[in-house]
Amino acid sequence: MMGALLEPKMLMTIALMGTIVYITYLTKRNATASDFFVGGRSFGWFTNGSAIGGDYLSAATFLGIAGLTFQLGYDGAYYAFCFSIGLTLLAIFVAGPLRRFGAFTVADFLGYRFHSKRARLVAVAVVLAISGFYAAPQLLGAAQILSMFFGTSYEFGIIFTCVVMIFYVGIGGMKGTTINQALELWIRLGAFIVMLVAAVYSGLHYDKILAAINSFSGPITGTSPYALDGNDVNFDGAAWTGTGFYFPTFWQTISMTIGLALGTIGLPHILLRFYTNPSAKAARKSALMAIGIASTFFLLAVYLGVVGRSIFISGTASEEVMRDLVLGGNNMVIPTTALALGGKWLLGLVIAGAFAAIFSNLSGLFITSSGALAHDLYANIMKKDITQKQRVIAGKFAIVLLGILYGALGLLVKDASIGHLVALAFTVAASTFTPIFILGIWWRGMTEKGAIAGLLIGLAVSMWMIFLPGTLPSFLQFKIPGIVTVPVGFLSVIIVSLLDRKVPADVNDFMKRVHSKESETV
Repeated sequence: MMGALLEPKMLMTIALMGTIVYITYLTKRNATASDFFVGGRSFGWFTNGSAIGGDYLSAATFLGIAGLTFQLGYDGAYYAFCFSIGLTLLAIFVAGPLRRFGAFTVADFLGYRFHSKRARLVAVAVVLAISGFYAAPQLLGAAQILSMFFGTSYEFGIIFTCVVMIFYVGIGGMKGTTINQALELWIRLGAFIVMLVAAVYSGLHYDKILAAINSFSGPITGTSPYALDGNDVNFDGAAWTGTGFYFPTFWQTISMTIGLALGTIGLPHILLRFYTNPSAKAARKSALMAIGIASTFFLLAVYLGVVGRSIFISGTASEEVMRDLVLGGNNMVIPTTALALGGKWLLGLVIAGAFAAIFSNLSGLFITSSGALAHDLYANIMKKDITQKQRVIAGKFAIVLLGILYGALGLLVKDASIGHLVALAFTVAASTFTPIFILGIWWRGMTEKGAIAGLLIGLAVSMWMIFLPGTLPSFLQFKIPGIVTVPVGFLSVIIVSLLDRKVPADVNDFMKRVHSKESETV
């Protein structure tokens, strides 16, 4: 028992959990709704930029991007390019105006823009849909790590992670969430940098290993004991380093680019972060910092995915590494590569980094969804004129409810790919909230009915194309259907708004508020 506790992976995970508990304890006082949902708008650009990076760079980045590169080669690496575009668009078009607007939740934007309960209610439903789509793969990653490296069941991993989130977010609120996210970001970056140094020290230079992979064709030695069919796994290096391995047509590639690049603008847990800055200027700085951090992460993730593939095809890795690369699938490439490069201590650091990635992203989803339920649904629609204390209590109750809901979703995605699941969440966000925020901030003509139509039609079409592709003709079947769903979302808002023409009377005041320098610190 004592020996197990002294293993590096256990020591570093315990240290991470202890730090989370300590920070949560220090930030447990949340007297007002502003404290609980937006941290009192007190975080500067560095802390919030780190937290945005922590929120954005989820398991899909720490585990998924490297895993997709390991599995798909160039096509997997292209995911990183598409994800990186999104933060830049967010910084240019949305970050400053959104902070000048100043609110508690994403649904507040529609509620105040149109003075509409209906628009707020629809926005709540879409927030929950996107957050659920995004939470499921994070829970999948946590459960797989616990199962592979700590011997627990998948179900235990889901329950354990949800309990941690209920404690973490329910007690600390946005203050605890932000500080923990910022810290967890740097843990992940540190883990990636150590892996980079270890790989370069081992002679795994990018051009060298890429050439070796490209020239490899045939069975991979040492994989037959772990393969389902009992034969060595075959690999074609030329196909892996080429294009069209996963996205075989130009339109499939464009569809993915649109869905992922515009998806960031519509992610509720990322949008919410800009409410926590003290000013619009700080919001823009936070966004720029997050772009720099994300770009670094994506570069390292792609490189480490290539390193993992190089180690795999070499056939010289330990039995444990070969077994985990075969049985763990593409989601476990980073931890297994760390074990191959630096042994148990590097594995321990990477496992702590993986948990940091998962906890960081899940906490953002929990606080965003709790705001949708407690602030938007309960305090603004169901029961008005409640006290600040009651709003905070409602937020904490919502977090418990979300822990149960997200746990159920996590149980349903046991065999899925983390990176691809997150990509689908981006597509739903790009087809719903992205048109609302782009047009709502930059076009006076958007109406309440147009916004509601855009949200509902964008959500419905996205869900249809994702879950029921077989009902569509072949030319409309896309792995990531952004090329169809995103234009549908934008056109729904524009067409219905032009037909409706009932623009809010105070639209000019709203535009002045979100665009005027006079509103920098509102």
